[in-house]
Amino acid sequence: MSMESKIKDSSPPNRIKIHQPDANKADRFNPRNRIYVRAVTGVWSSLRRRMGWVAMLFFFILPWVPWGDRQAVWFNLSEQKFHVFALTIWPQDLTLLAALFMIAAFGLFFVTTYLGRVWCGYTCPQTVWTFIFIWFEEKFEGARNKRIKLDKMPWSFNKIWRKAAKHLSWIMVSLLTAMTFVSYFVPTHLIYVDVFTLHADGSVYFWVIFFTLATYGNAGWMREIMCLHMCPYARFQSAMFDKNTYIVGYDSMRGETRGPRSRKADPKALGLGDCIDCDLCVQVCPTGIDIRNGLQYECINCGACIDACDNTMQRMGYDKGLISYTTENKLAGSQEKVARPKLLGYGIVLTVMVLVFIYASATISPVRMDIIRDRNALYRDNSQGEIENTYTIKLLNKTEQQQQYQLSVTGLDNPHWIGPQSIKIAAGEVITLPISIAVSPSSLSKSINDIDIIVSTTINNQQISIKQETRFFGR
Repeated sequence: MSMESKIKDSSPPNRIKIHQPDANKADRFNPRNRIYVRAVTGVWSSLRRRMGWVAMLFFFILPWVPWGDRQAVWFNLSEQKFHVFALTIWPQDLTLLAALFMIAAFGLFFVTTYLGRVWCGYTCPQTVWTFIFIWFEEKFEGARNKRIKLDKMPWSFNKIWRKAAKHLSWIMVSLLTAMTFVSYFVPTHLIYVDVFTLHADGSVYFWVIFFTLATYGNAGWMREIMCLHMCPYARFQSAMFDKNTYIVGYDSMRGETRGPRSRKADPKALGLGDCIDCDLCVQVCPTGIDIRNGLQYECINCGACIDACDNTMQRMGYDKGLISYTTENKLAGSQEKVARPKLLGYGIVLTVMVLVFIYASATISPVRMDIIRDRNALYRDNSQGEIENTYTIKLLNKTEQQQQYQLSVTGLDNPHWIGPQSIKIAAGEVITLPISIAVSPSSLSKSINDIDIIVSTTINNQQISIKQETRFFGR
């Protein structure tokens, strides 16, 4: 007699369900098969919602925060200036943006190595907006079973108004999202007035429509397709995982063999584990996976299945934690290691880059100077009998106020400066200043002399000077 027959023979009248792959389940990798996500409550779902609200409010409110006579965060592409509160980044400082992106990348690597794909589950815009859209879906169409039933029903007034209300709410959220995103590049106080009064530039309308459709399509229709088929992060995350990375894991030693039973039944007497095979962990998963099948790249570590399973365990009177945030080593009964070379390496690189970025940001010069020598003649003898070199100085005022700048030169004895040495430059203005420097031939001991041209100003009662090396040619 087979093991399955023995279990069936010894079972009570309600037959025990032996877990087998369900051939009738829809292929979750088929984009045409829709996943109906079931609502769930619990610790991790509450945390995810709160973090989603924080991220969403931060995104929507930040463009409205004032800073002087402008908004605090403004990526002014037309003038090639990125304003982030008191920091203004010019094209000459774009290495700071590159460093910021590298910090974000290594920060993601560090967090992923330690906590798995928590970025995807808790703060990824695709996840945050998808759950917002699902919330509207539940409000207008009902819980999971009602939504499935509604989609199977023929078209009627009830179905039409519910679908219309849902899609209208999606479009409104998408439009608000698009206008907020564009307002990071166009002044916020103008975009909302100009767009609705039809005075906005054509490019503004294009990007607002584009991001409205992108948000509506991604969060409303594509959802898990983005995670399963399009997001590159899911594909290379395995390079950062190890056996000590925290993942959402199912304790098969405790849960198997699965099977339904009454609350009063003793699972050990029935030869069962703690898993009652209710499939709630699958129904609440936004990517439609069964975490009981082991670690899968589609898992976004959102913890929804943990809450669903904990709720079931609590109702059954079992211990929570059948599905939990755990590590492969812990599931295998091995010792966990928090400090490991890869994690420490990411942490060290991240710390160094953050410190370098802070230092570079704090030491951004408020003025930029470029010096171009006259390439037509190395030098000339002027009417006073002096040796004269000609230069073109370009000065950029990188502050947001008009500044008075003083110019001087070092490295020569008794130099004669020909041209303005004091000049006012408006905020963000670039000027080109032709000047000449002349000296007596007797003061030159060699034909090529290294000199420094210095520009200085006073900002907030602080003297600031920068210098740039060039050469003075003699006979």
